[in-house]
Amino acid sequence: MTPSLKGILCMCAGVLCLAIGDAIAKWLGEVHSPVQIIFFRTLVSLPLIAVLAYYGGGLTKLRTRRPGVHLVRGLIYTGTMFFFVLGLTLLPLAEATAIAFVAPLFVTLLSVPLLGEKIDPPVLAASLLGFLGVLVVVRPGGDAFHPGALALLAAAVFYALMMITARRYGAREHLWAMVFYMTLVPLVLTALVLPWVWQTPHPWHWLGFLGAGIIGVGATAFITLAFRFAPAAIAAPFDYTAMLWAVLLGWWFWGEMPDVWVFVGSTLIIGSGLVIAYHDRRTTLKRRPTS
Repeated sequence: MTPSLKGILCMCAGVLCLAIGDAIAKWLGEVHSPVQIIFFRTLVSLPLIAVLAYYGGGLTKLRTRRPGVHLVRGLIYTGTMFFFVLGLTLLPLAEATAIAFVAPLFVTLLSVPLLGEKIDPPVLAASLLGFLGVLVVVRPGGDAFHPGALALLAAAVFYALMMITARRYGAREHLWAMVFYMTLVPLVLTALVLPWVWQTPHPWHWLGFLGAGIIGVGATAFITLAFRFAPAAIAAPFDYTAMLWAVLLGWWFWGEMPDVWVFVGSTLIIGSGLVIAYHDRRTTLKRRPTS
């Protein structure tokens, strides 16, 4: 098996884990507050991340000289999860997933003012196409518009900020330190708020909380391996397999079937993402020195 094929398979496995985790969060959100869902997810995930860090080079990998950066990233991650879980509880799974796909477009646009990067005309055109796709899915002002879409757009903005901070500081901090502290902050914050939103879980819900935490760490591990095995330009496009899983899981568990406009908008969003990925790959190859 070639490294690229391993990377593709790991990416698909990671995306499947994310889709299952989203479905569990949507199910739990029918009863429990997003705060309680985030608390248990991070409570389960944090020890597993520490174990992976230990076997991945030792707990010394968790040392950091930038606690302020990790605090900010943790706050951003908390906002990402809160708005995303809230959106999941308000919208069909496939529609929520389609809107969430706009996050990479926000990364591209926000990298200009925050990182000083430049956007080439093809990337700008692809970004505009992606936002057109979002408008098709969300349909603001129409009868199909739901306020839950705004929560998911907010989650996409927070996610973009999280990726931009990772791009800026990731080379200076170890991966597991970035993931560990990013998970620790929302655990502490939600623990402080939990007494005011607590709902005693049904026995099956305990399994859901446990499963969501384990699956979340599995997704992180698989996606990390994907980018180690294969170049980002090869692995990243398979992130869009999430739409397939979202449609299947939404139909299977809730009888949800997206209308044609969700598929049209999703196609535009995914197409724009693939164009940006292809352009980034060509740009990287052109900048690579030749021998």
